[in-house]
Amino acid sequence: MKDGFIKAAAITPALQVADPAFNREQIILEMRKASRAGAKVILFPELAITGATCGDLFRQELLLEEAVSELKAVIKATSRLDALVFVGTPWAYKGKLYSCLAAVSHGELLGLVPARQLSPVCGKGPFSPAPEESDYVDFSYGEDEEDTVSLGTELVFVCEEMPSLRIAALTGADLQGPESPAARHAMAGAVLLVNGAALADGAGRARKRRNWIVCQSEQLHAASLAAFAGPGESTTDEVFCGGCLAAENGRLLGESERLAEGSLLMDFDISMLEAERRRDPAFTAGNDDDYEEIPFSLKMTETKLSRNIAREPFFPEEKEEQEERCREILAIQAAGLARRLKHTGSRRVVIGLSGGLDSTLALLAAARAFDRLELPREGILAVTMPCFGTTDRTYQNACELAKAIGAELREIPIREAVQKHFADIGQDENTHDAAYENAQARERTQVLMDIANQVGGLVAGTGDLSELALGWATYNGDHMSMYGVNAGVTKTMVRHLVAYEAEVCGSKNGSGRGTAGKRSSARSGKNTETGLAEVLRDILDTPVSPELLPPKDGEIAQKTEDLVGPYELHDFFLYYMLRYSFSPRKTARLAEKAFSGEYSKEEIIKWLKVFLKRFFSQQYKRSCMPDGPAVGSVGLSPRGAWSMPS
Repeated sequence: MKDGFIKAAAITPALQVADPAFNREQIILEMRKASRAGAKVILFPELAITGATCGDLFRQELLLEEAVSELKAVIKATSRLDALVFVGTPWAYKGKLYSCLAAVSHGELLGLVPARQLSPVCGKGPFSPAPEESDYVDFSYGEDEEDTVSLGTELVFVCEEMPSLRIAALTGADLQGPESPAARHAMAGAVLLVNGAALADGAGRARKRRNWIVCQSEQLHAASLAAFAGPGESTTDEVFCGGCLAAENGRLLGESERLAEGSLLMDFDISMLEAERRRDPAFTAGNDDDYEEIPFSLKMTETKLSRNIAREPFFPEEKEEQEERCREILAIQAAGLARRLKHTGSRRVVIGLSGGLDSTLALLAAARAFDRLELPREGILAVTMPCFGTTDRTYQNACELAKAIGAELREIPIREAVQKHFADIGQDENTHDAAYENAQARERTQVLMDIANQVGGLVAGTGDLSELALGWATYNGDHMSMYGVNAGVTKTMVRHLVAYEAEVCGSKNGSGRGTAGKRSSARSGKNTETGLAEVLRDILDTPVSPELLPPKDGEIAQKTEDLVGPYELHDFFLYYMLRYSFSPRKTARLAEKAFSGEYSKEEIIKWLKVFLKRFFSQQYKRSCMPDGPAVGSVGLSPRGAWSMPS
């Protein structure tokens, strides 16, 4: 429960129809197993006490009396458990019969949530839809113990120790119906929605159930947990699906075996969902005040995380989704730059090409933008500016890359200009301090800006989102451009995008698909696609460096990640701090889980401190950053993506 996590279990138990005593045994057995595994919220299907397919047997007083008796046994069993349990039961009240989820905790019945829309199996029997307004029913635990319990659909269960844990229940056909109460539950603050249902199976229905749960969680920024009645319910003409599902904010977290009894144990991140809702105007507008809040208590313990924490939260893990994401980002970058060119009437783009990843991506995006505008790629002016830190490897890669793309290449050595500037300001060339490095970066920018004026073009900036977060840019040097085409792309994403282009160009069917596609037939000799793929792969293997310090034995001497830390960690920190506003403690905990075996806890904390110090001290650079395309949910533009005093 600490750091906003909660472990929950959905269970499809082995049941026997119209045998409450047997079902009670199974429910208590599974309940205890889930509690031992750490579950604090436990869900059983609709009418689990009796079985859902009793039909007209639900009219028998004996069955209803036995259901209440066995429910009391389940309630008593929870007195030894630290959990909130939802179990399906029939409930007779004022001459009507309701299919309810009973909320039970620490030996107490907290509330009864009836189905508003009956599932087909209940609709064939004596059940009635939930009453329009909540009511109170008398409930007797024994001879001397009586209580009044709420019965209604507008109930939200609130954890006293963790107030953000607000739970609402759906049963029957409320999950799938056109008037599902899920939205009202969410507007009343419920962040965990438990769904217990009895649904007959059929071809294609598993996908529909999965879509219901995932879409519910996405639309409502909620955790959705579902338990379905299992094959023990199967009747003469119908087989029941069984299985459990868990989804969070549009992501399917887990699914148990279909057409079988079983369980699903899953961690939910409640504080992440709360952060999502704070960002969504639909949730900041106000809550539904008609709901009754029912408190329950849980011990505040640390949830042992079993969920997968992605090492690269900016990027999907599935190969197919990765390719789609790369295509989307490259298209967004190209569309943004193309629109800026069209608006300004420019037919030229100037890019400082270093042979590194960032400038490579900027050139690839520019090539796509020119293709989009049906402009000749010779209008892209790639400028390489060798100086003190330039290695032969990066120089050659820059030249080969420009040729493969079909851009105009111009080489302008800046060593003498920088040395003259050193003499003017009295800088010792052998003193490799900030002035030594930044003078080179500012000279590069001045050259690019002045060339852009000469040719009537725009300077496309190459700095990425990770560098903006760390302030790893020379103020009024590489920090400045006329359009920052990489401003929304993290360093780890840059690597994926360049690798994607290398794969597309290197594939047998790559012609016409990648950035070099329109150039492959225009040149004789070596295939342009193949040449581009080769140089991109070598750039991917080159250490990240600003190349501002002299090489050692011909190799890059200044490796960025040796100075500021691994970019994969910094991008991880950036995502969780900006996307969900997580505390440093929680961010570090997630990083420990994600990078287990690669970085120690001490290393993670060390680099997290570096990230935080640089992020908060370098805001002044971001306050005046150039325009650039937003490609995802995290950005640092001061014009809407991120606002913070400098």
